[in-house]
Amino acid sequence: MKSWHMIIDLSLCHDCNNCFLADKDEFVGNDFPPYSVAQPWYGHRWMNIGRKERGQYPMVDVAYMPVPCLHCDDAPCMKDSPAGMIYKREDGLVIIDPAKAKGHPEIVKTCPWDVIFWNEEAQVPQKCTGCAHLMDEGWKDTRCSQVCPTGAIKLVLAGDDEFAKIVAAEGLDVFKPELGAKPRVYYKNLHKWTKAFIGGTAVFADTDECAEGARAVVSLGDKAVGEATSNNYGDFLVDNLEPGTYELTLAAPGYEELKKSVELAASVSLGVIMLAKA
Repeated sequence: MKSWHMIIDLSLCHDCNNCFLADKDEFVGNDFPPYSVAQPWYGHRWMNIGRKERGQYPMVDVAYMPVPCLHCDDAPCMKDSPAGMIYKREDGLVIIDPAKAKGHPEIVKTCPWDVIFWNEEAQVPQKCTGCAHLMDEGWKDTRCSQVCPTGAIKLVLAGDDEFAKIVAAEGLDVFKPELGAKPRVYYKNLHKWTKAFIGGTAVFADTDECAEGARAVVSLGDKAVGEATSNNYGDFLVDNLEPGTYELTLAAPGYEELKKSVELAASVSLGVIMLAKA
């Protein structure tokens, strides 16, 4: 059967909050038994958007990360909650039963991604349902994927084997894989949230002109782990790096090769780097 999967591309999210608002429009004031009671006006973010800055002036990158319930196949909330209160549908959606889970605020703390919320008025734990009620009606989109103007959020209804091929082909990752929860929400360009970059601006010292076309290579030990070519402003950026001590090599035809050791704990902008005439 075709099951529920979602792909979120961090490079396409602009923090417009359309997904958040669509979620509110659908669930605030509306009960959808047996999956959910009405979401309260305040305090719940069933589609939360994280914000992260990387680098320093003048080279700063901002990443936005939408995080709904990840509908894990080995969901910590199911394992750590009383039996029967949380269940998984055949299509992969993880549902908190609003009747059985009533009066159990401890369920909120079972999610390591913090996507379960407590409804004080209804006395129930709540989260994104994956628009289960709309899936039952034959929808091919969730409300959040339906309204995303950039295509950052995509619902994929496919067999697990078919989706595994998409994951491999597009280089998708899960958030916090070390938990082993097997989420059904995968991310593209997740490195913008979890990894770091080395960047800078190359300038020809003899002309004081931007060094367009300079080649920047970042190495860890004897192995090159990333490279970039400077643009017409001389800017270069090598991304998707783990913390560590790297060597940056910057070279351009007719100029002396420059080597620089970089201690990388978080994304760093090295500022202007002058290349001397050979």
